[in-house]
Amino acid sequence: MAEEAPNPKSRLNLMKLIESRLPKGGLGAAFGLAIGGALLTWAGLNSFYNVPGGSRAIKFNRFVGVRDRQFGEGTHLMIPWIEWPIIFSVRMKPFELPSRTGSKDLQMVDIKLRMLYRPNPDSLPTIYRELGTSFKDRVLPSIANEVLKSVVAQFNASQLLTKREHVSQLMKRRLIERAHDFNIELDDVSITHISFGPDYTHAIELKQVAQQEAERARYKVEEARQIKLEIIAKAEGEAEAARKFNAQLKSDPEGNFLAFKRIEAAREIAKTISSSRNTVYISSENLMMNLVGMLDQQTASNRAIAAAGVRPE
Repeated sequence: MAEEAPNPKSRLNLMKLIESRLPKGGLGAAFGLAIGGALLTWAGLNSFYNVPGGSRAIKFNRFVGVRDRQFGEGTHLMIPWIEWPIIFSVRMKPFELPSRTGSKDLQMVDIKLRMLYRPNPDSLPTIYRELGTSFKDRVLPSIANEVLKSVVAQFNASQLLTKREHVSQLMKRRLIERAHDFNIELDDVSITHISFGPDYTHAIELKQVAQQEAERARYKVEEARQIKLEIIAKAEGEAEAARKFNAQLKSDPEGNFLAFKRIEAAREIAKTISSSRNTVYISSENLMMNLVGMLDQQTASNRAIAAAGVRPE
């Protein structure tokens, strides 16, 4: 079914009806009021801006550029289209920089440096004019590498480990001085990682092995010296014991001392045999345990010598 064509007269009547109900001035006045209302709404919505916590703001003006005044946290006014805010975070933020550099003894060292930074809140207009909002990427890598390489070059590879705290403090002091030139504040600078090249690590391992071998050799030499002293002392003791034994024999013509020694020897032999797990059968003569017979024989010998009036040698 074909649609019915619109009637031109009805359109004309509709336009006249709308025009009769509009204020004096017609469509142009209504359009102007709509545009004015929209502009006022846009201006109202864009006349305020918020600065969040831990931040500061500066304004850029189309006619005078960056304003020197700074604005703290909260809501502030601005002129729409002519001014807009530039917000900086003034909280401390971490920045890490890995670097590979050479030590004083020409060893390659891998170091990771960590620092906390923030822009100087009183110098935000200067920072924006000279460096912009990406001041961190423009300043910190260059000055950190410069200071790190200059400090590491003053120490040997071993000193970087033994004097790590001193090296970290030296880097911190120099970095704070360099960052101050760019209106950047550094609160903490520390070395989080140090490692050396494979050649140096292998050399350290070889050195440790050599030190252990030298210590082992020193221990062996000392052990041999102690054994030597022990042998000498034992030999001297045995010689002294033999000398005293001979002197005792000469001073005892009756043979009592020798008989006493035989008794001691027999007692030691008996003690050894009794502690053995095996059963042993052996004659008392072989064990030097026929003490009664030996004593009788010794007594008879002494009487014969005394009767003959001869002193035994």
